[in-house]
Amino acid sequence: MVAGKNHTGQGGLRILVTGGAGFIGSHLVDRLLALGHSVICLDNLLTGQRGSLAHLARHPRFEFRLHDVTEPVQLDVDQIYNLACPASPIHYQYNPVQTVRTAVLGAINMLDLAKNTGARIFQASTSEIYGDPLVHPQPEGYWGNVNPIGPRACYDEGKRCAETLFFDYRRQFGLSIRVARLFNTYGPRMHREDGRVVSDFIVRALAGEPLVIHGDGRQTRSFCYVDDTVEAILRLMQVPDDDIGPVNLGNPAEETILGLAERVLRQTGSRSTIRHEPRREDDPIQRQPDIALARARLDWQPETDLETGLARTIAYFKVA
Repeated sequence: MVAGKNHTGQGGLRILVTGGAGFIGSHLVDRLLALGHSVICLDNLLTGQRGSLAHLARHPRFEFRLHDVTEPVQLDVDQIYNLACPASPIHYQYNPVQTVRTAVLGAINMLDLAKNTGARIFQASTSEIYGDPLVHPQPEGYWGNVNPIGPRACYDEGKRCAETLFFDYRRQFGLSIRVARLFNTYGPRMHREDGRVVSDFIVRALAGEPLVIHGDGRQTRSFCYVDDTVEAILRLMQVPDDDIGPVNLGNPAEETILGLAERVLRQTGSRSTIRHEPRREDDPIQRQPDIALARARLDWQPETDLETGLARTIAYFKVA
């Protein structure tokens, strides 16, 4: 299913997934293994969870390596999926300098590995490169409205620089790259304490604690279930080298934060209240992807509606 050179001499590819113990990364690892590939996961476990990969401990085609992508690594691989970087505001603002190092040095080290091995390489970029957008919905041609010295800049600008590096390595060295801008993704294996709105609301609702909304709750997000995101990533790695991205991957169904809170309360049956606190600095007012490019080039659009995805995520957190 996934295109690329093959060093294995058999049916599957040898694939590296950085950040593979993270939320999206662990689901991607599962899919790649199910497709018959061999997978090496690199993760420093700063925000990743070893438990997300526990079911693969004895898998014959899976290998976990404790490694920080800010340090070079030598491996012989056919493909690289670079997902290594803290992705929630709480995590990436905890150590902003390290966040920038991970985004930029991590990209350089993985691109150098791709250059040395001839591997096709995927970059998990983000909708945060659009900042607090002045264009709505956001198409790939929009350059964004980012505060380069704000508290979110370590992540926003780190990911923007990583995109620059990917395209410069392609122009200068001819690398086979793929770049996707991932919008809000949710589902099982989200970190309980990462502060992302879906997991935060669910955890609080199940515990009977107030759901905290920063601002009036009219700000919007677009939530894509993790299985849909992973499917799109895999499809992007199959397309020809003239379809390298960047491409938006997300759900165009827009939802207010207040509407999400009410959905979570209804689906959990919780009696938690909703509490409003001041809006966070540089928090985007609107976030909705234009996915026309993904529909045309990848024949992809999300299949999981928010009601269904939330039910699966709530079920996970009830036993996690």
